[in-house]
Amino acid sequence: MAFESLTERLQGALSKLRRKGKVSEADVKEMMREIRLALLEADVNLQVVKEFTKNVRERAVGVEVLDSLSPAQQIVKIVDEELTKTLGSETVGLNKSPKIPTVIMMVGLQGAGKTTFAGKLANHLIKTENARPLMIAGDVYRPAAIDQLKVLGQQLDVPVFDMGTDVSPVEIVRQGMALAEEKKNDYVIIDTAGRLHIDETLMDELKQIKEVAQPNEILLVVDAMTGQDAVNVADSFNQQLGITGVVITKLDGDTRGGAALSIRSVTGAPIKFIGSGEKLTDLEIFHPDRMSSRILGMGDMLTLIEKAQQDYDEKKAEELAQKMRENSFDFNDFIEQLDQVMSMGPLEDLMKMIPGMNQMPGIENINVDPKDVARKKAMVLSMTPAEREDPDLLNPSRRRRIAAGSGNSVVEVNRMIKQFKESRKMMQQMSKGNMNNIPGMDQMFGGGVKGKLGKMAMNRMVKKNKKKKKKRK
Repeated sequence: MAFESLTERLQGALSKLRRKGKVSEADVKEMMREIRLALLEADVNLQVVKEFTKNVRERAVGVEVLDSLSPAQQIVKIVDEELTKTLGSETVGLNKSPKIPTVIMMVGLQGAGKTTFAGKLANHLIKTENARPLMIAGDVYRPAAIDQLKVLGQQLDVPVFDMGTDVSPVEIVRQGMALAEEKKNDYVIIDTAGRLHIDETLMDELKQIKEVAQPNEILLVVDAMTGQDAVNVADSFNQQLGITGVVITKLDGDTRGGAALSIRSVTGAPIKFIGSGEKLTDLEIFHPDRMSSRILGMGDMLTLIEKAQQDYDEKKAEELAQKMRENSFDFNDFIEQLDQVMSMGPLEDLMKMIPGMNQMPGIENINVDPKDVARKKAMVLSMTPAEREDPDLLNPSRRRRIAAGSGNSVVEVNRMIKQFKESRKMMQQMSKGNMNNIPGMDQMFGGGVKGKLGKMAMNRMVKKNKKKKKKRK
C-alpha cells in the first residue's frame, strides 16, 4: 500500500505518547513535529500539512485532553478525526441522473489509468447494481487505446462504441450518446484522451465533450505516483472543467501517497474511488474514515469484510459455517478457500486491515509468495479423493507418495497438513462463538480497553450471525 512509510512514521510518533502515563504540552509539540515531517516526506501539500497540524495541536493541548485518564488515546482519536476530515469526512457516491443514462466522463493526464478505470467502473456497476453500461472510446490519439477498451468490454460483456481514430472525439461522443438512449443503457462511461501535460488543445476538446454529453460526473483520474504534482493537475482540471470527483489509481505501488491527503483539501472535490491493482476487481469505494484508520495502522475490518462478501454467496457461506461447526472442513474446502483468499489480493495487505495486526512483531517481513500457495495446491491435488475428504487417512506412506507426486519434501507435506489441522481447530472455535481462546487474538486486538472492546465486538458479531440463522430457520 502506498501509505506504508507514512503509517510507520505516524505510528512511531504516536507510540511515544502511548508509553507515557501523563502527557505534557512539550510532548504534544514533539509529536506534532514528527507528524509534520512524516506528512511532508509523504508528499502532502504544505498548506494541508500546516492546517492539519494546527488543528490537531489546538485540540490536543486542551485541558480535557491533558487532564484525562488516557491522554495518549485521546490524542490518537483526535489525529484520526482530523485525518478523516482532511480526506473528506464522508463517503461520497456517484451523482446519478433522475433519468437514464447517468453519464460519467473521465479526464486526466496520459498514463493515469483512465481506460483501465473505465473497465473497473463498468465491472463495479454490473456487480453492485446489475447495470447495463455502455463505454465510449473517446481517446483517438493514444495508440491502442480503443483496442484496450474493446478488450475490457469483451471481458465484461459490455458494449464499446467507437468510430476509429479518424473521427473527432466530440462526434464520437455525440453518436455514442444517441446509441445509449436508443439501447436504454443506464450508464455511459466516456474514456477521453490525455496529454503528458495540460494544454489548451486538450482542455478545449474536453469542454466540447462536456457540452455534448452533459455528464452527471466528471471524474479526474490521478496517478498516485505523480506525487505533489497531482495536486496541481487536480486544481487545473477543476478550474477549467469543474470536476465532481477524483479517482486515485496505483495506490498499491511503492509511492508516498500524499496526493490522496492533499487533493480533497485543495480542490474541494471528493475522492470517490481508489485503484489498488491491475485486475478489474481491484477497485474500492473511497471511505475517508477507513483510509484514516489504515494510515494510522488501526486496520480496516469493514473493507476486509466487504472484499470477502464480494466473492461469497450466502449459500456457500452457510455451507462453510456448517462444516466448521461439524468439524468436517476438508482439503477440498481448503483449496476453495485458498483460491477465494488469493482472489481478494495480496495476503500481506489483507492482514494489515485487521486491527492491531501491523503492530505485531515481524508483520512487515511477511510476504506471501503465490508460488507457495501453488505448492500447497499441488500437494492437495496429489491426494486421492478419499484422502482429501478424510485427512486422518494420511499415514506416513501416503504422505511420501503425495510429496513425490507434488514435487515437495515429506517435511513440507507434514507442515502443510499440520497447518490445515490447526486452522480447522481454530475455525471450529470461532463457529462456536469462543473468540477468547484462539491463539493470536490478544496480539490482534491489543491490550487495555480497546483490546477488550475489539474482542467483545467480534463475539457480538458471531452471536448476531447465529441469531440471524435461527430466524431464517
